[in-house]
Amino acid sequence: MSRPSYDPLRALAIGTQAAGLIMIIMLETLLGDAARPWQGLCLALMLAAALGIAVVRVYRHKRWQRERARRRQGEETP
Repeated sequence: MSRPSYDPLRALAIGTQAAGLIMIIMLETLLGDAARPWQGLCLALMLAAALGIAVVRVYRHKRWQRERARRRQGEETP
């Protein structure tokens, strides 16, 4: 079975990482050395978003595997 060409979770992961990087650079530009705590917070939020997206991906993949196994079980029993 082929995978869809557009994966919304992958797009969300890329978007959150890009937004976080832009925020880190913008904070450094605007606040200078005072940006360090805010950059740390931004990095923590980026990591939390990546972890959340990874958990959702694993959950969806496991659900897909269970559905596929059920279909195979249904085909095997006459």
